[in-house]
Formats: sequence, C-alpha cells, structure tokens
Amino acid sequence: MKKLFIVAITALGFTFAAQAQDAAASTNGGQTAQGKWLIEANTGFGAVSAANTGFGLQSVDGETTWSLGAEGGYFVADDLAIKVGLGYQDQGNDLSAFTYKVGAKYYIASMIPVQVDYAGASVKDADENPSFLGLQGGYAIFLGENVSIEPGLRYNITMNDDAFSEDVFQFQIGFALHF
Repeated sequence: MKKLFIVAITALGFTFAAQAQDAAASTNGGQTAQGKWLIEANTGFGAVSAANTGFGLQSVDGETTWSLGAEGGYFVADDLAIKVGLGYQDQGNDLSAFTYKVGAKYYIASMIPVQVDYAGASVKDADENPSFLGLQGGYAIFLGENVSIEPGLRYNITMNDDAFSEDVFQFQIGFALHF
C-alpha cells in the first residue's frame, strides 16, 4: 500500500508540475516563445515619420503624405524578437522614399512590448537621407493563438540635421500575426 501511495503522489506531482509549466508557458498562448515568427503592421497617429514602415496618412496645408509598409521578426529567445521592416512613402511634390527598420522587440511579462530600432529612408533625389533611433512601448492584447493588437507610443530621435528630419512622437496601433 505504501508503494502504491508513493507512485500515486509521484504521478500527481508530475501532473501538477506539467500543468504549472504549461500555464507558465501559455500566459500568452506561447506567441512570444523562442522559434516563433512575427509579422506586424502599424498605423501611426500624429506626425508621419520620414522613416515610417507602417501605414500612415497626413495632410498639412493641402499636401498629403502617405506610407505603406510592414515589419517581420523572429523570436531568438522567449519574449525577444529581432525585427526588420520595409516600407514606401509618398511625400507629395514628386518626392518619395523607401524606408527600412532594424531592431529588437522585447515583451516584458510576455505582454508589454518595448522596442529599440534604427530606422531610415532613402529619399528620391535627396542630398542627405533621414535616419532615426526609435523607442517604442505599449501593451499586447492577444486575441487568440495567432493575432494581437498592440497600442503604444513611439518616439523617433533624429540622427542627422537634415531640414526635413525632426524628432517625431507618435501614437500607434499595431496588428501582429504570430506563428
């Protein structure tokens, strides 16, 4: 009877340990686990950055600027993704730019994303191209196993003194696919 009791307690212990491990690994469904991929599209509100890799639209004094782009990343460790982004921007007056971004995104407690990146643009016929150090933070709302919405704030710090490059503060809503 003693041996049966020890076997039952051991099996029960393994069951609880496996459930605890599953619960810890699935606080967000495992979307930010090592080896997962991330595809993200952001919408920006406020000033449109000269190096925007998301969706943006701005009209000032009858001049409309729009941008289109996306970012992708790979989780090299739990909650830590290395990301790249590409985009296109039409700035009006026959001025356009291809934009890019390289950075890292970390999910604190698997639900509070913070990002640091280097972003830039190759502007048509420009003598100097803008570049930025980007800082971003927000909150991830996981809608299921593969989708999240991430509202957040972003600040782009200009890395050059070009006339059209200024520090930019934005409110963003990101839409991400995790797989």
